[in-house]
Amino acid sequence: MIAALCESHGPPESLVLRDLPDPSPGPGEVLVAPSRVALNFFDTLIIANKYQVKPPPPFSPGGEFCGRVVALGDGVEGFATGQRVAGYCAYGAARSRLVVSAEDLAPVPDGLSDDQAAGLFITYGTTLYALKQRGQVRDGETLAVLGAAGGVGLAAVELGRVMGADVIACASSPEKVAFAREFGARRGIDYSTENLKETLKRMTDGRGVDCVYDAIGGAFSEQALRALAWNGRFLVIGFAAGEIPKIPLNLTLLKGCSIIGVYWGAFVKREPEAHRENMAQIFAWAANKTISAHVHAVLPLERIAEALNMLRDRKAQGKIVLAVPQ
Repeated sequence: MIAALCESHGPPESLVLRDLPDPSPGPGEVLVAPSRVALNFFDTLIIANKYQVKPPPPFSPGGEFCGRVVALGDGVEGFATGQRVAGYCAYGAARSRLVVSAEDLAPVPDGLSDDQAAGLFITYGTTLYALKQRGQVRDGETLAVLGAAGGVGLAAVELGRVMGADVIACASSPEKVAFAREFGARRGIDYSTENLKETLKRMTDGRGVDCVYDAIGGAFSEQALRALAWNGRFLVIGFAAGEIPKIPLNLTLLKGCSIIGVYWGAFVKREPEAHRENMAQIFAWAANKTISAHVHAVLPLERIAEALNMLRDRKAQGKIVLAVPQ
């Protein structure tokens, strides 16, 4: 098999392609031939040893994929060789053969392309968990999405709309705001030119927003928190801006608001049944076109450095997917 490997921590350009022996599935495991591997912002961090998950080199980046079942380990039921599946593995997917636990796989419904199915687990899985289990977003509430044109941001725009929220897309250019509005945001803010706090307050007639979905961090986090309504919820998704903000905790007291961490990987392990229910709903919505599962670009595996740089530089509008040779 061919694999993109991080043999020593560094930038995307340090990744190499290697020919490796094909692995074999153990008990409860499935050998999959990924045709598509979806990348995420955290992949740029994990290869630089700046992420909370720190696998020892050599390892492959890529935490989600779509492909076909090649072989089943002992005790695996519910899957068959040749079946199309999608799955999640935290890291290690950027290769032509991959062994994963059967519990981390889901069948791909007809009518859903490999490109789309590859990117549903992490971005949409994280976002549905954030909005449903953590933020408890309700019909008619106002949801502000920071980084609304990126992978998780676009998922938040779409899922927020499906859940009945009034979505305000917040992004770093008018083009990105317009793009997010195509997917269900009713209003938008270009926070490169507009004051985020003041504009959010003005858009809600001074009341403030009910929920903030923040995958960006940096200076915009506190501005968005200050725009929360009474009993508002601030969802901490990630820090694509590179800076972990230091929030004055007196704001939570004065506003009666909550700052809520969203750690989807831990949720998957601790609450597997709720995770499976979430993913079943996401795949159903994607198959019937309720959500778009928009893919920004599909690049061949050998261009993985270019793909990761697009994510690092925040140039992606939607998912970045790798095509893996079979």
